[in-house]
Order: sequence, then C-alpha cells, then structure tokens
Amino acid sequence: MTKQLLLIDGNSIVFRAFFAMHSQIDKFTNKDGLHTAAIYGFKLMLDHVLAEFQPDAALVAFDAGKVTFRTKMYKDYKGGRNKTPSELTEQLPYVRQLVKASGLHSYELPNYEADDIIGTLAKQGDEAGYQTLIVTGDRDLTQLASDHTTVAVTHKGVTETEHYTPAHVQEKLGITPRQIIDMKALMGDSSDNYPGVTKIGEKTAIKLVKQFGTVENLYDHIDDLKKSKMKEHLIEDEQIAREDKTLATILQDAPLKISLDDIQYQGPQTEELIDFYQQMDFKSFLQKMNVTPEDEEEQLAPIHYQELTADNLDLVGSLKAPLSFYLEMPDANYHLSPFAGFVIGDGTTWLTSRDAELLKQPALKNLLENPKVKKDVFNAKGQIVGLHRLGIALRGVDFDLLLASYLLNTNDNSNDLGKLAAEHDYHNVQSDEEVYGKGAKRAIPDDDELFFAHLANKARAIAELKQPLFDQLKDNQQLPLYTDIELPLTRVLAKMEITGVHVDAQTLKNMGSKLKERLAEIESQIYQEAGEEFNINSTKQLGHILFEKLKLPVIKKTKTGYSTAVDVLEKLADRAPIVAQILEYRQIAKLQSTYITGLLKVIHSTDQKIHTRYLQTLTQTGRLSSVDPNLQNIPVRLPEGRQIRRAFVPSQPGWQIFSSDYSQVELRVLAHITGDKNLQEDFKNGEDIHASTARRIFHLAPDAEIDHNMRRRAKAVNFGIVYGISDYGLAQRIHVSRAQAHEFIQNYFHEFPGVKDYINNTIEYAKEHGYVETITHRRRYLPDINAKSFSRRSFAERTAMNTPIQGSAADIIKIAMIHMEDELEKRGLQAKMLLQIHDELVFEAPKEEIPVLQKLVPSVMDSAVKLDVPLKVDSKFGDTWYDLKK
Repeated sequence: MTKQLLLIDGNSIVFRAFFAMHSQIDKFTNKDGLHTAAIYGFKLMLDHVLAEFQPDAALVAFDAGKVTFRTKMYKDYKGGRNKTPSELTEQLPYVRQLVKASGLHSYELPNYEADDIIGTLAKQGDEAGYQTLIVTGDRDLTQLASDHTTVAVTHKGVTETEHYTPAHVQEKLGITPRQIIDMKALMGDSSDNYPGVTKIGEKTAIKLVKQFGTVENLYDHIDDLKKSKMKEHLIEDEQIAREDKTLATILQDAPLKISLDDIQYQGPQTEELIDFYQQMDFKSFLQKMNVTPEDEEEQLAPIHYQELTADNLDLVGSLKAPLSFYLEMPDANYHLSPFAGFVIGDGTTWLTSRDAELLKQPALKNLLENPKVKKDVFNAKGQIVGLHRLGIALRGVDFDLLLASYLLNTNDNSNDLGKLAAEHDYHNVQSDEEVYGKGAKRAIPDDDELFFAHLANKARAIAELKQPLFDQLKDNQQLPLYTDIELPLTRVLAKMEITGVHVDAQTLKNMGSKLKERLAEIESQIYQEAGEEFNINSTKQLGHILFEKLKLPVIKKTKTGYSTAVDVLEKLADRAPIVAQILEYRQIAKLQSTYITGLLKVIHSTDQKIHTRYLQTLTQTGRLSSVDPNLQNIPVRLPEGRQIRRAFVPSQPGWQIFSSDYSQVELRVLAHITGDKNLQEDFKNGEDIHASTARRIFHLAPDAEIDHNMRRRAKAVNFGIVYGISDYGLAQRIHVSRAQAHEFIQNYFHEFPGVKDYINNTIEYAKEHGYVETITHRRRYLPDINAKSFSRRSFAERTAMNTPIQGSAADIIKIAMIHMEDELEKRGLQAKMLLQIHDELVFEAPKEEIPVLQKLVPSVMDSAVKLDVPLKVDSKFGDTWYDLKK
C-alpha cells in the first residue's frame, strides 16, 4: 500500500484561518484574554485533512523569520505586506503546541521559507514512493504538483480546498506546474512584491510560456518576437525576469536537518490535546472527546425556583425589595424580539415563567411600575422597551449589571449575561451560548427545568454582583458617572427609541426611482467610455477595462488581480472620465441599497416610524452608537445623500423638526482640559477658532484676512493635533510637503504650549496608571501603552491623547440630554427628543413650541457642564430634517 505524506504550509494556513474567522474574532478568546480564532480555524483544517488523508508521515512547516536568502537577494521581497496583526502573532506559539498535541511534527529553517521545506520534503517523498498532499493557502506551491504530489489550496475558509494536479494546472492555465515559475517570473507577484516585466500580466505571461517553454528559452529566441512595446519591455527587464525566476522557484534541495523518518505521524496525543483544549476553552472539541470542560466540572451552585402561573400569583406578594428582574428576549433587537419568559426574585425566592403575559397582571405590573421598589436588572434600556411593549412602565431601576460592568472596563464587555458575569469571576450562571447554542442553532430549550434554572441563575447573578460592582465604581470615583449620568440616560434613550422617528415611505420610494434613473445614466456613460458593456460591480471585469484595455497605470495589485478600491480609483480620477463615473456610480448604488432599500425595510408598519437602538455600552470613548438602523450616519456630503433627510418628517400635522448642535465642542473641551491660555482666550473672545489658529501658526497679523485654503489647513491642524497626527499624515491631508507640515505642528505647539504639555502629561499618566479618564472619570484602559511594539504603543499613545477629549464631549451631550428631558417634562411641552447625532440633538414639536425650544434647548445645552470656555450651540428648524434652517 502506498505511503501517504502530509505537508502543511503553517504560516499560510494560520493566516487564512485568522481572516476566515475574523468577523468572529471577539468571540474567540480564552479566559486569559488570548485570541484563539486562528488556532480554532487551524484545528478545523487539521481535523478535516487528517480524516480524509490519513497520513503515514506529516509535518507542518513554518517560516523561521523575515530574513531569507530571497530578501538578501532582493531587499523588497515581500516588502509590501502589512504588519501581521498582534491578535494573530500571539497565537502562533499555540498553533505549534496544537500541532505537537495532534501528533504531527513542525519544523522551520533559518534563511529559508516554509515553502522550501515543503518543496524539499515533497521531492524526498516522491523519491521514497510516497503519495504526497500539500495543504496551503498560497497558490505559489502549485508549482510542486506532480504525478505523486497534489497541492490542496484552501478557499472559502480553511476546510474547502481546490486540488491541483498536473492535469488540473494544465486545464486551468494551459501550462505545466513547473512553468508556473516562468509565468510568475514574467508577470511578477504583488503579494511577494517582486515586479515582473513592465506591462506583462498573467495572460501575456502564459502566452509567452506556452510559446517558449521557459524564461531562458524566451531570451534565447528574443529576436524571434516582432518589434513591439512588449519586446522592448522584455529586453529592458531581462535581468528582472531572471532574478524573479529565482525568487519564484521553491527549493527542493534545502539543507534540512530532518528526514522522512523523523516525521512519522504519531496520532493524536490525547492527554496533551485535552490539556490544550482546556487551556484554549475549546469546549466543542472537548465534548467530541466526551470530556467535561474544567470550568463546568464544578457544578453551578444549586438554585431553587418556583414556576409562576395565574393560580399562584399571590407568591409575588411575599417578595421583598430590592428585586432582581429579567425579561428574556432572545433576539438582540428588543423592539421586535419575542418574549421567551421572565424571572423575578429577592435573593431567596425566584419566580419564573415562560408566559410574559402574566406580567400584565396587577400583582406584577404594579410592582414593576412602583418607583419606590428598587429593581436590579441587566440591560435596563432593553428591559424598559420590552416591558413597554407589554403595556408596563418599568420604574425604580437601581442597578444595571450591563451598564456598571461597561463603566468599569469598556475594553471587555459582553451582552451575554453569563459571559459578562464570568469576566467578574462569577461562575454561577452559564452563558446564553452554552444554553441556547450559537447562530442558526440558537433555540430556547424545551426543557422547563433547564430553562427556568437558567433564568433563576441570571437573576441571582444580577443580585450577587450588585455590591461588588458598586464597590468598584466607588473606588474608581465613578459612582456619580453611573447614578447621575448613565442610569438616568438609559430612561431618556428608551423613551427616544419608543417614540421613534416618522419616515415618509413614499418619499423614499420616489427618491429610489430617481436614483435608479441616475444609475442608468452613469452606467451608460461608463459603457461609452469603456467602449463595451461589462459588469461594473465585478472587480475582475473592471480591472480588465481600466488597466488592460484603457491602459491606466496600475496602482496596486492583489492576489486575484488588479485593485479597484476607492483609494486606488481616487488617485486615477484625473486620468480618465470613466474613473470619476465609477466612483459616483458606487456612491449612488450605496445610497440606493443601504439608505433607500435599507430604510424602507425597517419602517414599522404599525406607526410608519423607525425605532433605532442606541448602544450605550459599546464604544470605548462613551459615545453612543445607533443600530437597526444606524441613524447617526445618514449621509450629508453628497447632494443625493442629503436628500434622504427629506423623508424624515414630524409625526403629526402642524409640527416641525428642530435641531441644536454644539459648535466645535471637542476643541472647547481641549481648551478646558489643557488650560492653554491662548486657546481659551480665542474661545472667550468669540473668535473663529480655525481662522485664529491660521493667523497664529502662519505668523500673520491679528487682523489679517484668512482665505479658505488657509482656514482649511488650520482646521486640519486643530483637529489633527489631539489625534496625534504626524507630519506625514498632515502633509497627506492638506497636500503640503512634510517639512511644511512639520513646521505647522511646531508652530502650533509654540502658540499653544498648554496643548503640548497636556499631550505629554496624559501619555505619562497613561503609562503609569494604564488608563486615561474624561472629566466625569469615565475610564479607558490602554493595555498596549507600554508595549514593546512601536506600532501598538504609538496607537495607544494617540488613543490616550484623544479619549479624554472625545469622551468628555460625549459626557457633555449626555448630561444635556438628561437635563433636556427633565425640562420638557417639567414644562409640560409636547416636544419630543427624537435623535442624538453625536454633538446634535433632533426634536419634533408643534410649530407654536418652536420659539420656546429656540431659547430652551441652547440654554440647557450650553449650561450642561461648566467649562473654562463657553459652550456654543447652533439651532435650526424646518418642515423636514432636510429643510432645517437657522
């Protein structure tokens, strides 16, 4: 029986696994905070290939480092690649550990690549009579395909592969596997960053290889080619082509210190695998081995509950405050989610039910609505909205586990109560994933005992974590942030979400029809410029038109062809009209799909309103986010995008939309926090801050006229400084030389020395304490602030600079929202707060209340927080969100 040799390209597969699982990266971390997505994906690949191939010998080859004989030969070899994400780098040692525990060998060889190890062993296997399978995510290795060697290239993740044999290569490319080397020598490789012959792409390279066989033979017969630009390029770039062939050739005689005898497959090392899975928290793999995960070996503390029914509602009367309450809504969007059940209890008695309609009974409804009875919950806003759908107004919320946990550490939070509890070393409750499953498999269990116990454990977790988290908030001086800002804001946001914003569906449909017409016009123009019809949304077809037919300069190539990303097209926009047309086409198509079609889908049929959800516990700066849908990013730059706001109208006739927003709030916060006298003086004097900055950094007279371009540059400096902008970044943004940009930054620090001191002091504080704070003591932890990696450390330093500014601005508008809602209620106004767009508040109100709002809203907003410089508020109103005017 023929022996089987398995060779795995370690770095390539790990890389593919990481990016295949990237959308779920936050879900794949173990209890120690190690990212495990790449390890998990690699394990899936390993299980799949071992089951199918069943090798006699196996090895996973890794790169030993960046320096190889190829980089010594060509210093820019692989030079265009982005730095490997730290989330991936930290996993590599554990992948090697997994390989060993799985009974495979791993190997790396200084000065050589993993490809060379694989190539050499594949040749040895061929000579020893092995049937070899190479598994890789890199098509470069297809040159190794032979009668006894198959190269399996991953696609669509890591478990689906395309098998390259000599016949498959011939069918796909029309050449032999070894001729792939010659093809790459002529066309180059954007991934490995060697150039190839000028203007020769894959099709031309294959044509030449078919005609001449090898690069060497091509140059031996170069005179046989007709005179052409291609021939000129071939002659000019002969040395490049010959060097590229060496770079492209995978060695099959690398000086390995191992042989086939050293890599015989051992089979899984059961005890090592179990230990490894426990370490990684890979519970599904443990379950396949019939092993109970370590953290589940300790049983949950027993909990006693009673099922509540219409016949025993008198049990509710025995409950004593404070109460823990949890309404189970399995879908994230609590505006639409079904109700799965609820639990209410007081620490000793837990009452559970699947029937949320019971909550409407007076015994429960009165209890939940009584503001004097304190309730402890998880995600208060979601609970308020959910209960409102049942006709119940939840009052008396004292503790929100989700909110308190978020304030204690914005870096590490979860909307899964069980997972969040575990982050606080509380393990008497399982996560929803463990009980309900993941993704499409997620389902509330039919088993009453399991389900009710899970609900009761959730309520108990809320109750038992209350005091420890309150103590931590107090120690951090964050209790006022919780009690005076975030908890009251929850009720304000819930009211805004419940109110919703009225959207005229017909207006959106009419706009959609016009956008379709505009898309058709642009499409026609593009076809005319291209000289043919093609799929504009196909990167491959578009690349062919732009770079092969129209001969536009190639800015960037990817493994699959030419890049047609926005940044590439913007650099080519002045080269040909078709590029600007394509950019406009994409923008209009985005408006059509995301904002016209997308918004029409989420208008509630019952009230013709959109009810967004504000995420209060997501961002690390404290800013609010909007989802389902995101109403904070309705576009304003494109005229067609701004028109979308015409569909946002008051919900009642005779009403108008009113808006107030802070003017330059982050720069005013900067002036306050830094204490810089010049910056504060400019704001106190009511100066145009960007014009004033321009006079200072360009050394102009105090009364000098400032043109648009000068103001634009000064504005970029003002906003760039606090975000740690470099002279290179500023130069790119305002189109000046780096020397000029450096001079502008130095001038800024000379004119505003308090800002420079603030930056230095803040970074030092962060390095010493590990976090920075806003004016309300909102913390952001910076685990990379002392990292050895320059890029990670630099990013953490920039974050340290801007978080207190951006976060304090977020604090200010949150305080304003709370005060504003209080004023509306106190004055008995009909006006309703509808939206928060970062620094802007949007209301609807009867026309007769607009004059009241014109005075009231700015006065509330500009007095929300007392700063050393005045806050300024601009207000507008109109019949639609689009028509707002001062």
